[in-house]
Amino acid sequence: MSASLRPSPISATVDFDAKGVQHGFLKLPISIDTSAWGAVMIPITVVANGEGPTALLTGGNHGDEYEGITALMKLANTLKAEDVRGRVIIVPMMNTPAAEAGKRTSSLDGGNMNRSFPGDPNGGPTSQIADYFNRVLVPMCDVALDLHSGGRTLDIVPFAAAHRLDDLAQEAASLAGAIAFGAPYAMMMFELDAAKLYDTAVESQGKTFVTTELGGGGTSTPQSLAITERGVRNFLVHYGLVEGELEVPTEPMIAVDMPDASCYVQSEHTGLLELTVALGEMVEKGDVLARVFDMTRTGSAPVEYRAERDGVVIARRFPAKVGMGDTIAVVAEVVESLERDSFSAPKPVGSSSAPKPAE
Repeated sequence: MSASLRPSPISATVDFDAKGVQHGFLKLPISIDTSAWGAVMIPITVVANGEGPTALLTGGNHGDEYEGITALMKLANTLKAEDVRGRVIIVPMMNTPAAEAGKRTSSLDGGNMNRSFPGDPNGGPTSQIADYFNRVLVPMCDVALDLHSGGRTLDIVPFAAAHRLDDLAQEAASLAGAIAFGAPYAMMMFELDAAKLYDTAVESQGKTFVTTELGGGGTSTPQSLAITERGVRNFLVHYGLVEGELEVPTEPMIAVDMPDASCYVQSEHTGLLELTVALGEMVEKGDVLARVFDMTRTGSAPVEYRAERDGVVIARRFPAKVGMGDTIAVVAEVVESLERDSFSAPKPVGSSSAPKPAE
């Protein structure tokens, strides 16, 4: 730990060096109206067996994104030590107060976990949790998977993603994991505000990192959960923590790229949103994506919002009411390659070889 920062106030009830399966908590002391000497109890499972890499699997970075939370709760209940080579650390709800409240942000301090890194041991609860991940858990891991979806305000096509990185080997390792995840889409993702993301904190430590978006609307479906659970297992298989073959859907994976901010279409008006395109639909630059109606009067023509690039609609606002600054839609470019060279598309289920980027 940095000499300039005090140790984290969070303590773990699990032994990260012990073999076997452990279920416990990360305990953060708090003092609130309903509990003077209380604690935030963040569930954690550690499954370890022999030599091998360490995977850190997280969900609930935002509390209303349920695909990752549910899939990791199920994995924590079923993963056996004898099935693992190395160590798997499972935290289904990074921002437990947000998940318990069914909100994107913490009910304790309003903190957005994914805008709180690298964190601060002297800050509020959200910042203290971020600090613990940054200084304690992330240094333990070799590979990290953070499961996101759209939550209550967005619906997103299922994809796994990597980011452009200065370290080309690190980028290639992360992209290979995103492809191996086996979601319908594989993404090279551009973030609007990357500085305080968990993603950036993990990548800055040189770790292999994969993120996802796996649905949305503040719920989950049998289809979105099946994609998530399959992807988590594929992630563990790909990086050598679990034996087996990758399970890849028979439908071709679509490679998409978000090269810049023009992918995001954001509202400059408040009103009623009419989306004119569906998720997964191809559009051309200039196509009308949505209309926003003034709800204070009739007889007023709606404002049209148009695509700023050719591509596929990968995300859309979920609620019909929209405010200024809300993202209406996201259009990603369909590409033949996500690498600077090319990658081989995954083969159907039953293939004897795992999908990976061309060397």
